Amino acid sequence: MTTRDNRMGALFQSAKAAAANVPQPGERGSYTADMFREDFPQFTVRVPSDAEGGGETMKDAVPEKMLELFISQANDSVLPGRWSSLWRYAAGLYVAHFAALYLKTYAPGSGSAAQVAVNAQNTGTVKTASMGDTSISYDNSAVTAGTEKWGSWNATQYGSQLVTMARMVGMGGMYVI
Repeated sequence: MTTRDNRMGALFQSAKAAAANVPQPGERGSYTADMFREDFPQFTVRVPSDAEGGGETMKDAVPEKMLELFISQANDSVLPGRWSSLWRYAAGLYVAHFAALYLKTYAPGSGSAAQVAVNAQNTGTVKTASMGDTSISYDNSAVTAGTEKWGSWNATQYGSQLVTMARMVGMGGMYVI
């Protein structure tokens, strides 16, 4: 085997790995909580200050440990080498999706198991609503149909955007005549 054959084999293996969209060993994103706060300020809450001068401070709507978990997952899943210039926004959408899902079920505490279960119910868009004797019904078909292919990604606007972008990023080359 010649040196040229070895070099060609290495080039082939490199091209094969890139074409297969397989992460390289150690490849990871570097998205941070500060980036998330800057990109998605809707996940911060204004908290009035106890100080005499008044004012307010900003606090994350999602507990710090959960936010760090979602960011770590995004860094493992949304890889810069695959997303290129879309990477930061895609990583933020990933974190925002899971943060929104978390907040849908969030309560500082529950009085009973039934309250926990009510918070965990899947709800779609409002289908009908009444005022007298209060009645409301939901159309869960979009959420249910969406989970068949994309899991919970259709349960938030952030997830829907990320899935749309992922389809573009994962699309093969195009040939235009």
